[in-house]
Amino acid sequence: MIKRTLFFGNPAYLSTKNEQLVVSFPEKERSPATVAIEDVGYIVLEHPQITITNGLLTKLIQNKTAVVTCDKQHLPCSLLQPLVGHSEQTERMRYQLNASLPLKKNLWQQTVSSKINNQAAHLSKIGKNALKLKRWASEVKSGDAQNHEAVAAAHYFQNLFDIQGFSRNQKGIAPNNLFNYGYAILRAVTARALISSGMLPSVGIFHRNKYNAYCLADDIMEPYRPYVDTVVFDIVQTTEHYEELSPTLKSLLLQIPAMDVYIDGKQSPLMVAMSRTTNSLQECFVGSSRRILYPEYG
Repeated sequence: MIKRTLFFGNPAYLSTKNEQLVVSFPEKERSPATVAIEDVGYIVLEHPQITITNGLLTKLIQNKTAVVTCDKQHLPCSLLQPLVGHSEQTERMRYQLNASLPLKKNLWQQTVSSKINNQAAHLSKIGKNALKLKRWASEVKSGDAQNHEAVAAAHYFQNLFDIQGFSRNQKGIAPNNLFNYGYAILRAVTARALISSGMLPSVGIFHRNKYNAYCLADDIMEPYRPYVDTVVFDIVQTTEHYEELSPTLKSLLLQIPAMDVYIDGKQSPLMVAMSRTTNSLQECFVGSSRRILYPEYG
């Protein structure tokens, strides 16, 4: 089921009544709005003058809704997650923590190969040469010892745009601002799916920074990045001014969880595909499978 993404960029009072999310506004002449909590998958809270009740937060978490808050730069900076995301959480976490190094290296090999293949498909779609990426995708070894992931990413972003001085850097020139926002949304989607599958987002298969609470999310989202890149590329091609994140641009990027992808030969909303990916990862940790199910860009 496709869940709704709600964005709040103005002052509001958020509460709950009769299993509904109730939005009240400072303007007295404006009537409150309601949304069924069970239909909400993601909430982005941007404005500093938003008040939300504990009762609503509790219901949202019980519904496994990802609550994302933003910083002064209007970029997503935190994610509220449940303490218990799955009925078999303890057992599933144990399998994850006990995963062998050869297994994790194999899983990372699959992840990197899938990411590079999707990057190659995106370049091909927009009429760019992708032969190097296709070759590198086939050459990825266990654990990606030759760091094809980084080499491919550098080549990919050098050829993605015809923008002088552009390179992929969080603090770089536009459209890096669009990438930052889109990837933050994708990261929340990934973390939500991992938690719902009973795993720890902080324990990665490759990423292992002790200051990063979402190492596994950063691992698993890699093959999905080209879908964010598609949205950003389309914005750059069709929008004259994208140096600042306008409400219109944010609304386009907030559609990422619902965009269609192809996974296992079938079309699926990205948020649903991500759940299939995280469930397949859990099966790899248990030992019932050796393959992570990733989408194929097309």
